[in-house]
This record gives sequence, C-alpha cells and structure tokens, in this order.
Amino acid sequence: MESEMRSIGEMARDSGLSVSALRFYDGAGVLVPAWVDPVSGYRWYGPEQLEEARLLARLRRAGMPLADIRLVLAGWSSENTDLVRKLLQAHLCRLELGLSDARVEFSTVRALLECRENPMALLRTDTVRLAVSAPELAAALDAVRFAASTDPELPMLGGVLFDIEGETLHVVATDRYRMAVAQAGTTGHGGPRVQVIVPSPLADAMRALLSDDASVQLTVDGDRVALEAGDRQAAGQRLHHDFPDYRRLVRLPAGHRALVDVPAFRAAVETGSVRVSEVREQDGVSCDLSVLKVAGDGTVCVCEDGDDGQGDIAVNREFLLHALAAGARDQLILEFGAPTAPLAIRRTDGEGTFSMLMPVRLEN
Repeated sequence: MESEMRSIGEMARDSGLSVSALRFYDGAGVLVPAWVDPVSGYRWYGPEQLEEARLLARLRRAGMPLADIRLVLAGWSSENTDLVRKLLQAHLCRLELGLSDARVEFSTVRALLECRENPMALLRTDTVRLAVSAPELAAALDAVRFAASTDPELPMLGGVLFDIEGETLHVVATDRYRMAVAQAGTTGHGGPRVQVIVPSPLADAMRALLSDDASVQLTVDGDRVALEAGDRQAAGQRLHHDFPDYRRLVRLPAGHRALVDVPAFRAAVETGSVRVSEVREQDGVSCDLSVLKVAGDGTVCVCEDGDDGQGDIAVNREFLLHALAAGARDQLILEFGAPTAPLAIRRTDGEGTFSMLMPVRLEN
C-alpha cells in the first residue's frame, strides 16, 4: 500500500513524468507537491498524488490541452464525474475530426504530387567530376551533420544533400525540426545543377578523409558517389529519394539580429531554466526547452521560470546546444522573427553557413 511521501525523483520514476515535467506542472499549478522543504526547496508528493500524476501523464500522451487537464484533475475525485466524461469525449471528438480533416488534405496532396513533375529529381547518366577544397568541405560537413535525420520513416532526410551549382557546393541537412546549410568552393564543373543525397554513414566516411589542405575529387556517376583524397577513397550509393526544396525553407522574414558571445551564452543555456514541451511537436517526445528573449539593450538571454513575454521564442535546448557547437565560432548571430518563425543561427564571417531551429509552442 502506498503510504510514504515520494521525492520528485521517485514520483518521476513511478508516474512516467520526467522530473522537469513535474517541476513545470508544479509551476503551472496543475500538480502541486504536498510539501516543499522551506530550506532545501525539495518537493515531496503524497501517496494519493501518484494516481493524479499517472492520469496527467496519460492525458498528455493523448494530447489533451493543459487547460482541460486542470479541470479533469479537479473533478477526478468528485462524486459527479459528468464534467470529466464530457471533457474526455470533447477531446476525443477533436482528435477524430482532426484526423478526418488530415486524411482529406493528405489525399489531395498525394493526388497533386502524382500529377506534377518534381524538379528535384535529377537523374543523370553522365559522370560529374569536380575538385573541392578539403578544408572547406570538412567545415561544411561539420556545420550540417548534426541536423541529419535518424528517423527510419523519413529515409529521404537520412543523409546530407550535395547541391552542386556553378562553382559552389551547397551542403544541407534537416530532420524537419532543424536545418543546417553550408557551402564549399569547387572547380571543374561547368554543367547544370546537380543534386545528390549522400547517406549519413557515407558522409561520415568522406569527412574522415579530409585531414589536410589538399583538394579532393568528388565524383557523381549515376547512382554512385565517391570522394577521393590522394590514394584513399570513400564511395557508395546515393539515396534514391527527393530532398525537400531547402531554398524555399530558408527564406525568412527580416527579424531582430543579436550578436552573442558563444561560450557565455552556451553556459547560460546549459545552466538556465528549462521548460517541458506542452505540445507533442517533436516526434511525440517531451523535450527540455530554452525560452529566449531579446533584452532592452539588444542582448539575448535565457528566460527564467515565469518570465515569458509575447515576443519570446522557445526552442529545443539540446538542438540549440548542437547548433551553437556546429557554428564553430566564438561569436554568432542569432536572428529572431516572430515566436512562430524559425530561429536562425548565423556566422559573422558570411551568410553561406547557418542553421535554423523550429520553435516549440508553449501552452498557457
């Protein structure tokens, strides 16, 4: 029989909610600990709260809004459960209606897709060879590799796009929630634009060859992609998929640009307050968020709990740290638009290398 108080760690273990989620729900007044140590600040939960925590976890997995969850928990122990039943039924109806609408729209999109020619599918029978600067290609791969997808349901994103146009090789990766773009100079290619998706393992093997200042040879021969560095070679099959038109995705409206000192900002992100995602926008997994704002003096800071403003932007904290590391500079430019627009992270020495993070909506 449950009879003892639980620490927040024990409650997280037994309920299925993370520690950061329990902190968030405490701050939101949804699941308040039975007792908080006034000296240490440790949260302790009563035995009767385990059922509420498990119920809360189930309702969040079902995507119920936080406002409705508050009412469900408030009425859960009541003799009159009509309100609870009506809230559950209303949410189920919303989900069913949303699924029905999604099926109709997806059916239309598939029909349109079948009727149009996709210009991204560039199948070539001739061979393309070009020389690429090894340091530039190494830097480009380092700048984008973190954003490549590992989702087996989206194989077209499970690699790095090599987009060859004129004397420039654009290198791109995205997993839908983040995108990174970089470029390297080339010589020897004077033909039309060529695009090829290099599987992530092959891209990693290519990166391992780039250890000196020499030029390397990139070859696209039908389905085969190869990189030669002296007497060493990394080669394999391209991915037979179409990569999304990344050029459309990077057209962002003008926003506020702020120069950040990366070591100091990274430390602030690592040690600052985090939030728990209140919407399941990132593969259905709750994630720690950093909420950022631009202060009056133009600097960027990490919001503390309860310090949210209308112009603030919330992003996946882990993704933000990855992007800062991939930026590989002591100073970077953060470009903010609306809270619903991507956060752009740019280098100060050129516009050709940057990354973008999709914001995460916070429910009130």
